[in-house]
Amino acid sequence: MRGSFHIIGAVLALLAAIPSQAGEFAVLANGSRLLADRHDSDGTRVRLFYKGGETSLPASLIVRFEEDGAPEPTPTLKTPVPLQPAPQPPPLTPKTPAQMATAAAQAFALPEAFVRSVMRAESGFQPLAISPKGAIGLMQLMPDTARDLGVNPHDPEQNALGGAKYLHDLLARYEGNPDQVILALAAYNAGPAAVEKYHGVPPYAETRQYIWRVVNQWVKENGPR
Repeated sequence: MRGSFHIIGAVLALLAAIPSQAGEFAVLANGSRLLADRHDSDGTRVRLFYKGGETSLPASLIVRFEEDGAPEPTPTLKTPVPLQPAPQPPPLTPKTPAQMATAAAQAFALPEAFVRSVMRAESGFQPLAISPKGAIGLMQLMPDTARDLGVNPHDPEQNALGGAKYLHDLLARYEGNPDQVILALAAYNAGPAAVEKYHGVPPYAETRQYIWRVVNQWVKENGPR
């Protein structure tokens, strides 16, 4: 409805700039009058023609037509509409990487400490981190992986959500396996193809150290307080 008010206002401003000439007035339901040379209608919309162009309006907005020269009725004030102060949006508070990890974990029903531990191991909570292999951002998403996940890896919040979704998908892939978490972490680091090739954790020092870092941090976060 508000969009209709903007459209009508623009139409009124446009027609007000046109010099007066013989024709007719389209009287709108709100009491406004639009000057036109002539009009036609298809039953649902009315087109008003005037020098320099035409305007199309819903027929429901027009009450009647009057000849140019008829006295303009005195506007009357109907029931006033009370105006309330416009609500102020809450101030935007930038999220920290750890908060983004927590929000992403909640979005995909993952343990919050688990996702934070992965983020710490992947990027050290650095949103602008780029690996030598081209992995991007907080969760070190490869461009192809980010595209498959439908996220912008350069946007920290989308990056965190994409990484959490990828972890969720990998955990689902190895669900039922006693080494579910270990295999999911191995696939996150080295790729699912490597896990399939070696029927388990690949014999890569980087991958084994990565798994140890994530699990060790996760245990620390869930240990005695």
